[in-house]
Amino acid sequence: MAGPKLRSLNLLDSDLDFIIREAAPDFGDKEKLKQIIRKDDDFRKTLVGDERVFRRLIADEEIFLKISPALYFEILLRKTLGELEKASHTIEKIGGEQVPVFDTKAVVDFLTRETVLEYLADMLASFTKTQSYTVPVRVRKGVWRKIRFSDMDVDSLSRLCETASEEHRFDFYKRIADVCLFILGIFPEYAQFDYRYPLYGEAQNQTGPKGHAGI
Repeated sequence: MAGPKLRSLNLLDSDLDFIIREAAPDFGDKEKLKQIIRKDDDFRKTLVGDERVFRRLIADEEIFLKISPALYFEILLRKTLGELEKASHTIEKIGGEQVPVFDTKAVVDFLTRETVLEYLADMLASFTKTQSYTVPVRVRKGVWRKIRFSDMDVDSLSRLCETASEEHRFDFYKRIADVCLFILGIFPEYAQFDYRYPLYGEAQNQTGPKGHAGI
């Protein structure tokens, strides 16, 4: 997968200060080290994945005031990758039961693709602050109406796609996909709804878009 680097790679100065303070506290020239981290991806991954960085992350209750959300999730993802490389299976929750799934090799192969890990960190960071917009849409000549949409609401994003120019649709389609992946991966119960058969009154669970505006 080629393409531009995601926002998750654009570390802020506060991010670099945090990483260096935890992973390389004795290094003399901090500015020089910042330049190396920015230019050398392998070196950067080593420092971000340092155990001391992770321990400080989970110990500091005010960590979001000190580093960017993208770095926060990247540290967690790299820690997860390291643990999966040593695990024999993952655990999936099905109903009220936890079921072991022997898929760690496939998951590790997936996460070791750097663009995938970067994308996931960037996507998770985007949900720390959601936004709503009001956009004027031309109905016909001389007539406009306002469409309000939220970047967490699939229905309104879909409506916006219908009016957006072709060059701008991809970003909206990507956001729709991100919302679906986020909800199904983090809050799978949100996509589940109940309904009753009209004749028998029996409840049946299904997963689908009905009943929830977010997905």
